[in-house]
Amino acid sequence: MRNILSAAAVIIAMATQPVIAGERAVILIIGDGFDDTHVTMGRNYLKGQTGELLLDQMPFRGAVQVETVDSEGTAIYVADSANTATTLATGAVTQIGRIGKNGADQPVTTVLEAAAAGYKTGIVSTASVTDASPAAFAAHVTIRACENPVTIRGGEKYGVTFDGCPEDLKENGGMGSISEQLAVADVDVILGGGMEHFVAQYESDPTVLALAQEQGVTILTERNALNQQYSGRVIGLFSEDTMPVAWRGTNGRIAESIERSWLNHIHEMIGSITQPEVIECEANPSFAEMPTMKAMTRYALDQLSRDNDKGFFLTIESASIDKKSHERDACGSIGEIKQLEETLAVAMDYAGENPNTLIMVTADHSQAAQIVPDPTLYTSLPIPVFSPGKVARIATPEGSVMRINYATNNIRSEEHTGANAPLFANSEGESVLSPFMRQRDIYDAMMLYLEL
Repeated sequence: MRNILSAAAVIIAMATQPVIAGERAVILIIGDGFDDTHVTMGRNYLKGQTGELLLDQMPFRGAVQVETVDSEGTAIYVADSANTATTLATGAVTQIGRIGKNGADQPVTTVLEAAAAGYKTGIVSTASVTDASPAAFAAHVTIRACENPVTIRGGEKYGVTFDGCPEDLKENGGMGSISEQLAVADVDVILGGGMEHFVAQYESDPTVLALAQEQGVTILTERNALNQQYSGRVIGLFSEDTMPVAWRGTNGRIAESIERSWLNHIHEMIGSITQPEVIECEANPSFAEMPTMKAMTRYALDQLSRDNDKGFFLTIESASIDKKSHERDACGSIGEIKQLEETLAVAMDYAGENPNTLIMVTADHSQAAQIVPDPTLYTSLPIPVFSPGKVARIATPEGSVMRINYATNNIRSEEHTGANAPLFANSEGESVLSPFMRQRDIYDAMMLYLEL
């Protein structure tokens, strides 16, 4: 309770301080699933056990309690990206699957929408721009899968059939699917993947892409298009859905099960086991034609700061830390962490030249992945000791092996976990943040910093 009150006290105290005139900017970087385990994975691989990430050099670090409720308003302890991004964006604690809506299924104004009244605004993601985290800042639907004019009418997502979002259909007085809302949203620049959601066509209706172009939006589809600036709103769609990741495991290898001898299958105390071969992280060929997250961020910053004496709000998502953890692809996640680090460097360079810039890096929720011993600490026991999950043994640049264990379930997609999220910030954060906060407090802090 003391820590919660301290966060509130900071906000109340700041509200009594004199307003600082001039340009202000907030850059919120969300590492999807970027919990402390993934931070450590990235540090171990990219900088070595004794090294430091750029994140580690930021002057502020805290912990963030993630809050989620069910349809009855009862607390549940593991979240998804939709409800947590909605809390970051709006301050509302809500249900799994909701985008920009509170627990009563009512649209809630986001920090981006509030900022758009005077500031420029932007969204960058390595996922589809209609995916949960980016969408939560500029769209409002009951179910995150209502990404386009076809899926809003129901269908299948992640192997599950759903009824769509009838209350959000335009013909029922709603605002439409996520892509329809983004096409007309007051957002100056939107960059990421998701072309399939803008060309999806319901019957003979115009596509969302055509709707955006009718609104005067410039559509970018090639990475070279980021070499020049454009006037007016810009939407960049560089892949059909989530953008390919920069790295993969050797020949696409991901975590694998331990091989057990037939005797060990008879009884776990006898027989032998064989560990998976070590995986080397390598460049992913599918990434070759993609713009990097760093390049998209640099472009967004240029676009938002040009001819702008007020400031801006920019949210950036490093999406595939989470998506590759779902797939048990440790190298994919680590490569995405590298992209986050490079993006943070771009943001820090901007803040170095523009002092009234708040940079925050946080996660929406925690994710499956454990760093476990290689070999097991119990090698002296006269029995086979192994993980019941799947294991990726990653060769690190400093000559060691980092063993990543995935064991949340027995199906193809690992699950989120329930730990708090980390929070990093530059020195501007010290005025509006506290060492322990709830996710909804981050929304309050951004609103306060932008004087909204």
